[in-house]
Amino acid sequence: MSRTLIAGLGNPGRKYEGTRHNVGFMVLHRLAERHRMSVTREKFHGFVDTGSVAGEDVVLLAPQTYMNKSGRAIQAAQKFYDIGASDTIVMHDDIDLSSGQLKIKRGGGHGGHNGLRHILSVTGDRDFVRIRLGIGRPEHGEVRNYVLGRFGRNERAVIEELVDKACDAVEVVLESGVGAAQNRFH
Repeated sequence: MSRTLIAGLGNPGRKYEGTRHNVGFMVLHRLAERHRMSVTREKFHGFVDTGSVAGEDVVLLAPQTYMNKSGRAIQAAQKFYDIGASDTIVMHDDIDLSSGQLKIKRGGGHGGHNGLRHILSVTGDRDFVRIRLGIGRPEHGEVRNYVLGRFGRNERAVIEELVDKACDAVEVVLESGVGAAQNRFH
């Protein structure tokens, strides 16, 4: 049976809830709600659930290893379910996209993102699909403080729309492929 691993990246714990770095978690949990799943079972250094999205069997995974060690959870789930990189979707924040912008691609480097850097170093495979979730870049100050900061009042509506759009994008990737999703969402 063919399955797709869908991972949303973020940092665990209440301290990081609602931060820009956790927008991948936000999308994963919204996707789970849409499809009557609950990503609460502890396994693979994260929280996981299995079910169906867009008629496809999926494994939803929220790594709990902190962003910089996300590859441990992804590799463990891939190994257990015998899922290759080509059947893996990773959703993550991206400061190189303006707030609310979404981009989809297969393959590539880490682009300075520590979660992606760890996934690539641990799995050795870059052929997974990335759903890049734009959080913008800080006008001033440190990037680290910005990504670990909470969304401002003016950002919340834009991010809520982004989360819904990202869920739609995952569904289109599963139903029709990356190219179709790129055509619709770029």
